[in-house]
Amino acid sequence: MTSVKEFRVEREPTATATGRGRFAFTDDYSVFDWGPMPDAIPEKGRSLCTMGAFNFELLESAGVATHYRGVGPDAVPLADLDDPPRELAIELVRVPDLPFRDGRYDYDAFHGAAGENYLIPLEIVFRNTVPVGSSLRTRGEPRDYGLEMDTWPGEPVDLPKPVVEFSTKYEEQDRYLDRTEADRIAGAADVDALADLAREVNRIVTERAEAAGFVHEDGKIECCYVDGTVKVADVVGTFDENRFAYGGQEVSKEVVRQYYKRYHPEWVDAVSAAKAAADERGVADWRPLCDVDPEPLPDGVVETVAEMYTAGANAYTGEAWFDAPDIGGAVDAVRDL
Repeated sequence: MTSVKEFRVEREPTATATGRGRFAFTDDYSVFDWGPMPDAIPEKGRSLCTMGAFNFELLESAGVATHYRGVGPDAVPLADLDDPPRELAIELVRVPDLPFRDGRYDYDAFHGAAGENYLIPLEIVFRNTVPVGSSLRTRGEPRDYGLEMDTWPGEPVDLPKPVVEFSTKYEEQDRYLDRTEADRIAGAADVDALADLAREVNRIVTERAEAAGFVHEDGKIECCYVDGTVKVADVVGTFDENRFAYGGQEVSKEVVRQYYKRYHPEWVDAVSAAKAAADERGVADWRPLCDVDPEPLPDGVVETVAEMYTAGANAYTGEAWFDAPDIGGAVDAVRDL
């Protein structure tokens, strides 16, 4: 998997009881499913942890069940801290292996080992707008989503109502799924309940983003199933999980994706070719088939992106957690990349 969070277990979950653990957010970053890239972005981890905790506490106050327990090793509320946290305390559920056999993933084996206490192997994606880099543009025409236009324009487009989609979580390459396949992969969890939960999370994050001057374009949730209850898991509403804009400029990991597309297209093309080759060969891991390695970001780009994360976290939460420029100045610097 390509996570840039470290996972720390305090108490293992069992078939009948949840466990306890923590996410430690590193300063690593990942684009195009590569995994940790050859450099790091200072304070990125603390920025994401702070935003994630802030959003989990918003969700909890709105009555949305989550796996969040607090921040730091003592699992305290965010307001109890003077400095931005790096660790998110969480409730743990079981995550069985997902076997890959004869060119396909065996979800029957996954759920056979999961029982009634497991991380649902789906990502539930919600979209309010269709940015230029959105994968939605490759899967449908504007009219498929209620837009009165024949072709996608060269700027972001607002959707008449949020679109909810399902994709795989534990496969080496993400796949978008129809409702029937998503329901099968979800196991005991109800796919309609997952969609409703995604819409509620989207509503809450969108309202907070608007209050802080951002446009919330799209995002995702991951969920766990605990004795018949679906809870929001992983982390929510950060610049890695979601796409935001400020003053018409992207403020999210999409900035780094687009930078690599502009300045290192040979690597981006090699990644695409390796994924296609893996599909053709029926193998799960595409990375050994990629014959180009990514280059580190220039120092100036790293500094600009780091300030985007820290200034963005300050603005979104309404607290000066980081010594960072104001959000307007940080966004102007990103615009010039």
